[in-house]
Amino acid sequence: MSRAARLRVANEDRVSCRAPSCRGRPLTSRVSHCARLARDARADTPGRSRAGVSDVTRPGWNCSVQQLIVGVVTSTTAPRRARLPRTLRERRDPRPQNLLLALLALALGGFAIGTTEYVTMGLLPEIAEGVGVSIPHAGHVISAYAVGVVVGAPVIVSLTARLPKHALAIGLVAALALGNLLTAIAPTYETLLGARFLAGLPHGAYFGVASLVAASLVSPQRRGRAVASVMLGLAAANLIGVPASTFLGQLLGWRAAYWVVVALAVVTMGFIGAFVPQQQPDTSATVRRELRALRQPQVLLTAGVGAVGFGGLFAVYSYIAPITTDVTMMSAGFVPWVLFVYGVGSIAGTELGGRLADHALFGWLCATLVAMALLLAVFAYTAEHGLLLLVGVFLLSTAAAALGLLLQMRLMEVAGSAKMLGAALNHSALNAANALGAWLGGATIAAGFGYLATAWVGVGLSLAGLVILIVSAWLYRGERLSLSLAH
Repeated sequence: MSRAARLRVANEDRVSCRAPSCRGRPLTSRVSHCARLARDARADTPGRSRAGVSDVTRPGWNCSVQQLIVGVVTSTTAPRRARLPRTLRERRDPRPQNLLLALLALALGGFAIGTTEYVTMGLLPEIAEGVGVSIPHAGHVISAYAVGVVVGAPVIVSLTARLPKHALAIGLVAALALGNLLTAIAPTYETLLGARFLAGLPHGAYFGVASLVAASLVSPQRRGRAVASVMLGLAAANLIGVPASTFLGQLLGWRAAYWVVVALAVVTMGFIGAFVPQQQPDTSATVRRELRALRQPQVLLTAGVGAVGFGGLFAVYSYIAPITTDVTMMSAGFVPWVLFVYGVGSIAGTELGGRLADHALFGWLCATLVAMALLLAVFAYTAEHGLLLLVGVFLLSTAAAALGLLLQMRLMEVAGSAKMLGAALNHSALNAANALGAWLGGATIAAGFGYLATAWVGVGLSLAGLVILIVSAWLYRGERLSLSLAH
C-alpha cells in the first residue's frame, strides 16, 4: 500500500472508528494506541484484560482498525527495496542515450525530402526560363518527381526488405543527394526530367524505413509520437525549408535551391550514421510478403483515394507561384510568404488529423474530402485578393495535411503485416496525386482557361476521390457481412 493510500485509510478510520478509548485521539497517538489494543486482543491470554480490549473485538469498527494497523505495520516492517544510483537507473533505460538526436536525424531526412519536393513549385517560373520552356511544360518536372516516388516506393521497399534498416536509410539519403546533384547540373529540359525522376525514387521508401526505425527506438506507448517526429520534418520543410530555398533560388538562381538539398542530404547521412542505432535485418521478409498487400482491395482503393482525391490540391498548388504573380498581381518576393503560410497550415493540419483519426477515421476522411472540394471552389473566386489568397492557402494546406494523415492511418490499418510497404504506399499515392494534379492543371492552363481554372479541376478530383472512398466503404461492409454469415 502506498503512503498516500495508508494516509487515506487512516483519515477514514479516524472518522468511522467508534472505539471509546480512541475517540478524540489525534492520528499519531491513535495509531500506537490501536496497535497495543490489537496486540493484546490477538494474544488472547486468560485473565488478561485491559481497558479498550473489548472495543477492538466489537463489530462495526474492527475491520477499519485492522486496515489501519496492517498498513502502518507493513510500511514500517517490510524491507525497503534498494534504490539504484542515478547512473545505474539511466543505464537500465531501454531507450538509446541519444534518442532525441536519432529522431532528429531521421526527421532531417524528411526535411530534405520535403524541401526538394515542394521547392520546384515555388521556382517554376525561374525553372521554365532557365531551361527554355513554358510554365505548363515546366510543370512536367513536378510530375517526373512524383512518378519517381510512385515507382520507387513499392519496388525499393520490396527488394530491400531484408537489408538492415540503418544502412538502408543511409543509402536512400545518398540516392536523394545524387538525384538533386543531377538536378542542379542538368543542362537541358530532358535531362532535368530524368534527374527529377531519379530524385523521387527514394522518397516513399525512406519514409517507410524511417518510420519503422523510429518506432523501434521507443517503447510501444510512444511509437506514434516517434513516427510523428519523422513526419514533422516534412511539415517543417513546408514551413522553413521551402520558403528559404525559394528565396535563395530567386536570389542566386533556381539551381542553388537543389544544392541546398544536396548539403542537407550529406548532413543527414552523417547524423544517421552517428546517432541512429544499428538495426537487425528482418530475415523472414520476402518480396512476396511485402507485395501481398497490393492484392487487397481495401489497400488499392485507399491508395486510389489519395492518388485522385489529393490531386485536387496539387492542381492548384503546383502553379501557386504564377497564381501569386499573374492573378493576385503580387511581386515574386511575395511567393515565399505564401509558401510559409502553406507550411503553417501543414503543421496545423497534421495536429488536427491526428485528433480526428482517434475519433472516427472513416467519417473524417469523407468530411475532409468534402472540405477540400468546397475550399477549392471558394479559392477560385477569392485568389485575386492578396489577403484572401493567404487565407485560402492556409485552409487548403490544413485540410490537405489532415487528409494525408487520415489516409496514412487508413492504409496502415488495412495493409496487414506489410507495415513498411503500407507506410511507403501512402507517399506513392500522394505523389501520384502530385503528378495527376500538376498534369491536369497544366493541360487546363495550356488550353487557355487560365490559372484559376485549376481550382475547378481540383474540385472534380476531390469529389472523384470521395466516390472511390464510398465504393471502398461499400465493399468493406460486404466483406464484413460475408464473414459474419460464414461464422
